This record gives sequence, structure tokens and C-alpha cells, in this order.
Amino acid sequence: MAVNTLPKDFSESGALIERHWQELAAKRRLYTWLGLGLFAIAFGGSLWFANETNAGKFFDRLPHLFDFVGDMIPRDGLEIFRALFDLPSPYYDGSFKYNYPEGRHYLTDSFYVPEYFYKMLETLNIAIFSTIVGTVFGFLFCFLAARNLMPNWFVRGFVRRTMEILRAFPEVVLAGFFLAVLSLGPLPAVIAVSIHTIGALGKLFFEVVENADMKAEEGLRAAGANWIERVWFAIVPQVMPNFISYFLLRLEINVRASTIIGAVGGGGIGELLRLSIGQNHQAKTLAIVLLLFCTIVAVDQLSAWARRRLVGDQAFQLAQ
Repeated sequence: MAVNTLPKDFSESGALIERHWQELAAKRRLYTWLGLGLFAIAFGGSLWFANETNAGKFFDRLPHLFDFVGDMIPRDGLEIFRALFDLPSPYYDGSFKYNYPEGRHYLTDSFYVPEYFYKMLETLNIAIFSTIVGTVFGFLFCFLAARNLMPNWFVRGFVRRTMEILRAFPEVVLAGFFLAVLSLGPLPAVIAVSIHTIGALGKLFFEVVENADMKAEEGLRAAGANWIERVWFAIVPQVMPNFISYFLLRLEINVRASTIIGAVGGGGIGELLRLSIGQNHQAKTLAIVLLLFCTIVAVDQLSAWARRRLVGDQAFQLAQ
């Protein structure tokens, strides 16, 4: 029998609201405990499966989880910067591990670009070019997929399904396919990232278009403008700020994706990172990680600055 915890001075309507709130709170607590119980069961089952598939060694090796981090510490902290800028190492013993100048890219007889900076530029080129290609085609497709601009359900459905197929597979899966067809190098990475970007940005773009104010489009329609004129002069000015914001966001994502694809043979800094980890080159690995971190932070800050310049400082101020 439920205990009545309602205050005596509640009116009939207030008591009804309070009782309803208590029922909802009890139901929320019940769902929370059920969710936590299911999570605990799934987590325990995952640990058991991991232990069984590793012949019972998973829990035995768990205390050594961070041994890899300790193994990556070089004998001298300055080795990281020597590896980053291709400077000679005092520990050079004839092996490739300490032969940092080997990867220099000489522009003149005396001036060179450090290997990791050169490869990072290659990764950035892959990301930037792929983002531009994806933005152009996503821009062209989004107006054909928007319900408020394309009344023909067949065209709209065909474009939407096409974009769904393009973004259905992760970039690394697409890169693996094109690497098998086109061999190693940055070209398969560009194609893979561009394909996924078209599908992803096309969806984001047509959702923005569907939320646009159609009054300007109706006015141009009444004045006799054709479909292209209505889109260009009535819709594009409204949605362009959001389009550019999504372009910058996708550029950040593609920098990371290009790095991952490089690890499977798509060129760029990712390939060198995979090799340095596999060969246990501590200073080189940390140098690449440091360069990646600084590059991603720089791209994020540049994107934030560009968005602020685009929409104005007032959009980033707290409401008074």
C-alpha cells in the first residue's frame, strides 16, 4: 500500500500535479536502475568474452595496460625535438632509430623541410582538397534533396538514397577498397574522404535548406523567377553561414580521418606514425603525436576564429 506523502495544505489540483510528478519520478528511477543493471550485465559479459577469447590472459595482463606508455618514454627528452626537426642525435648508432636527418626534404642545397612537417602538410592537403570536393557536390545535391524545394519525390528520394550510400561506410573502409584498386598513396585517401564527405555534408546541408524561410522564395516565384533563380537569390543567402560552419567542422573531422587512413597506406603522417610505433621508435612516435596535437589544435582554433568572423561576436555572447 502506497504511503501518501502529500502535504495536507495542497489543493485538489495541486495534489493531483504532485502525485503525477511523484509517479514520473518513480518511473524515472526505475528506468535508471534498469539501465544501470543492463549496462553492468553488458560490461561484465564483455569482460568475460575478452578474457575467454584471450585464453584467460585478459585479466592477467590488465595490470600491464599502461606499460606501453612507459616504454614510449625516450632516454632524453630533447630527442623528441631532434626527431621533430630532423636534427642529428648524439645517440646515433648507425640504426634508423636515431637517424633523424634521413627523412629531410631539401628544397635547396641548404634549406630543408623536416620529414614530419612535410608529411603533415600532405595529410592537410588530403583533408582540405577532400573537404572542398565534398562541399561542392554536397552543395549541389542538397537542394535536390530538400522537401521544400524539390516536389518530385523520385528525384528527392534518389538523391537522398545516393547520399546515404556515400556515407554508409567509414572513410577507412572506403580507403581500403581504393587502396586495393589504385595501390598505396594519397589518391585513394582523397577519393575515400571525398566520398564520405559528400554524403555527410549533403545531409547536413539539405536539413538546413528545409528549415529556411520560404517567404523570399514565394516572392520570387510570384515575380516569375525560375527554380535556379529562386534557389540562388532566396535560399542560398540564408543558408550560407550554416554551410560554411559545417564546412569548417568537416575540415576538422577530415584532418583526423586523413591521419587514420595514412596508417593503412593512404600516405601522410599516419603512415609514419604506424611505422614508428611498430618499430618501437620512442622519440619519433612522440614527435609525431606532438605534431598531430598541435596541428589539430591549430585547425580547431582557426575554425573557431573563422566562425566568429562569419556570424559576429554577438552570437558567442551570453544572454543578458
